[in-house]
Amino acid sequence: MIVHLVFWKMKAQADGRTGEENAEIMVQRLNALNGVVPSALVIEAGTDFEKSPAAYDVGLYTRFETKEDLADYQKHPAHVHVAKWVRSVVETRAVVDFEI
Repeated sequence: MIVHLVFWKMKAQADGRTGEENAEIMVQRLNALNGVVPSALVIEAGTDFEKSPAAYDVGLYTRFETKEDLADYQKHPAHVHVAKWVRSVVETRAVVDFEI
């Protein structure tokens, strides 16, 4: 089983909206990938509620059977479309992929 975690810090302003507004849109778009990308067993995104200086603004948890399934997810047209917009509204990103 493969776990793919991603965390983002939002730009203060981007695409005509605040970082908080874009974070909410981002969560909606990421969660909408559920059932669209066949290789993804789980897709869960949410915004941080603690707002500590060390926290990221948005987190994504995804799970896959194999590394190949993760690679298929990353190339899937629906994911590519969302990822393109995400890159335009975020400042930084952190990723961790591991096997369980």
